Amino acid sequence: MKLGLGALALGVWVAAQAAAPVITNITMVGATPRFGIHSVLGITNQIQCSTNLGQTYWTVLTNLVVTETPYWFVDVGAPPAPYRFYRAVALSQTNNPAPANMALIPAGSFTMGDSLDGDSSGLPLHTNYISAFYMDQYEVTKALWDEVYQWATNQGYGFEYGAEGKAANHPAQMVTWYDAVKWCNARSEKEGRVAAYYTSAALTTVYRTGQTNVLNDWVNWSSGYRLPTEAEWEKAARGGASGQRFPWGNAISWSAANYYAYPLSAGGYAYDVNATEGFHPVFAVGGAPFTSPAGYFPANGYGLYDMTGNVGEWCWDRFDAYLSGSQTDPRGPDPSSGSSRVLRGGCWYSYAYHCRAAERVIGAPAGRDDGIGFRSVLPPGQ
Repeated sequence: MKLGLGALALGVWVAAQAAAPVITNITMVGATPRFGIHSVLGITNQIQCSTNLGQTYWTVLTNLVVTETPYWFVDVGAPPAPYRFYRAVALSQTNNPAPANMALIPAGSFTMGDSLDGDSSGLPLHTNYISAFYMDQYEVTKALWDEVYQWATNQGYGFEYGAEGKAANHPAQMVTWYDAVKWCNARSEKEGRVAAYYTSAALTTVYRTGQTNVLNDWVNWSSGYRLPTEAEWEKAARGGASGQRFPWGNAISWSAANYYAYPLSAGGYAYDVNATEGFHPVFAVGGAPFTSPAGYFPANGYGLYDMTGNVGEWCWDRFDAYLSGSQTDPRGPDPSSGSSRVLRGGCWYSYAYHCRAAERVIGAPAGRDDGIGFRSVLPPGQ
């Protein structure tokens, strides 16, 4: 396809292969070519150009990991030429595979908060743009915790408590915020990645021991495993939907999550549609905690499991009231708000109200509970 645009014409060639990107919406912004590209998320697109289709050589302009689709490409360095042709090639998906048991959460804006049930902690409603990231599909299991923990304790890491778990495939729990952060660093280093958390803004000493109230600028946000920010967590939990109490809709039952049922018939909530009150009957055996195995319930729209119930999940942010304005990749306040951190998602003993996607709970970073665990995230392109 060739479009005449003033003195410059643009040609489009699409790689003839599976998951090929498609170039559309070609326009000129002054003398600069601009075009949209539709592509599969998570793969690498290589953008190439040529001024003569009779030549076999194409200039590579960039390789980029697709984190939203469609997206715009602007050739800001395009020199004057009678004709200029572009093509987008889908490189092999094995070049940038999603890490094992992680899902790509696409870039985009969402409305954060909830005005459904009078919960002032989720107000004011506000719009956040969140860059793409990978998130663990499952809460960190006891098996995964142990694998990283054993490596870490032989590499100079110190954990105050560690973690417990009802079974290897159940979530790790009784985890402090400090230990979860250090575990994320250990997971990064174990896999040969650059760690995310440090003991100062110089980003020279990896946080491996003690109880350090890490600040926002002590984090290498572009590398390594880390806890999700509160905004990342809520965007991921909603699974691409908006305006709902839960990732799947506005009502909850034991078929969707592991929580403590308290329906209207027992004096509880109209949106809790179980017939009886109590712990989930499948898992309320063998003594507390009554956690469920990872992946037992259906996934949300992003392929994530147990974003509601099972164990509450540590987030990065210090707990404070929301700002009212729109933000991009908010990371929460720094020390003026104290050391308390945010927990999300509710747990196996939570009422339905506390399992809503917008529900926020304040937690002491040294606190432990058999309803507290976590999952980690990873920046794209790694």
